[in-house]
Amino acid sequence: MLGFELSEEQQMLRELARDFARENVRPHGERWDNESEFPLEAIQQAHELGLTNLHIPVEYGGPGMGVLEEAIVSEEMSWGDPGFGTAQYSNGLTAAPIITGGTEYQKRKYLGMLAEKPLIAAYCVTEPGAGSDVSSIKTNAVLQGDHYVLNGSKMWITGAGQAEWFFVLAYTDREKGYRGMSAFIVESKWDGVELGKKETNMGQRASDTRGITFTDVRVPIENLVGGVEGNGWMNAMKAFDYSRPVVAAQAVGVSRAAYEHALAYSNERMSFGKRLHEHQAIQFMLADMKTKIEASRLLCWKSAWEADNGIRNTESAAHAKRFSADACMEVTTDAVQIFGGYGYSEEYPVARLMRGAKVLQIYEGSSQVQRMIIGREMLREL
Repeated sequence: MLGFELSEEQQMLRELARDFARENVRPHGERWDNESEFPLEAIQQAHELGLTNLHIPVEYGGPGMGVLEEAIVSEEMSWGDPGFGTAQYSNGLTAAPIITGGTEYQKRKYLGMLAEKPLIAAYCVTEPGAGSDVSSIKTNAVLQGDHYVLNGSKMWITGAGQAEWFFVLAYTDREKGYRGMSAFIVESKWDGVELGKKETNMGQRASDTRGITFTDVRVPIENLVGGVEGNGWMNAMKAFDYSRPVVAAQAVGVSRAAYEHALAYSNERMSFGKRLHEHQAIQFMLADMKTKIEASRLLCWKSAWEADNGIRNTESAAHAKRFSADACMEVTTDAVQIFGGYGYSEEYPVARLMRGAKVLQIYEGSSQVQRMIIGREMLREL
């Protein structure tokens, strides 16, 4: 039997997250964005309520929930503010390859660290000259005794300035191509780790995004993820099957916020003697916005459900991420259009939502990369 209803526990989690976003996120979103302020206090409050690190297994101190629960919470957090949605989920992507491929020591130490305290971890793959083309990274690690010596630079790292530790992808044997990539857990306070300036981004300015330089950083051999060289690529890419449904949910939350603002405004504003939504042109725009939100959420929930049930969800996660992100950009743009001149003003929330939507089409694999993944998966059937 096919069903779309949430369990009682999931409904309660959704209500808790929605109340938290309404009371602790939305009232501060404009200030965080204007002042590029990292929302540390709100993240700490979310941690206290059990709304962060939902994916960390019980044996390592977490609640042991699934990707679907993570998506439910992330939709509400991003409904509160796009930047907060990204900032509070930094741990999700970073911890995923440790959960799926880390050693017992790594799981107990580093996952336990996140579960115990409201700390941030950051995922370090992208480089100044290597974005979607991960095989072009330059960062390398050389084994010297009981340590690896790590050198290289990373760019556009979410949460970098706040992170306690990083998941870092580097070559240990460049001649083997992607099979020569390994992953490391690097603590932010180690010698040779240098943070760049916080980037001034178009949107989502509450999220701390910056570059990192690693210069002769000595990484203990026990921090080689999985304890084996050459599995870094697979660990890094597999994590996206778990994180992309959640990013899709972030897009749903931003879309929902923009739609709700536009619907409320269309009921308040009069034009040619009618409320805006009484004009068919505006009503059709609102209808299309609602359809895109509903379709996005269904794609998101399907891919999350597959991940939680051990079903390979690479294609469905790509569908969810691509469609939801593109739909979010369309919905927020239409919200600005419905607001008219007021929508173009930063005094109204839809401008911030539209700016915040754009990066959803870029990070964790751009919409073009998602199409490449979908195409590759399609061709497997031939």
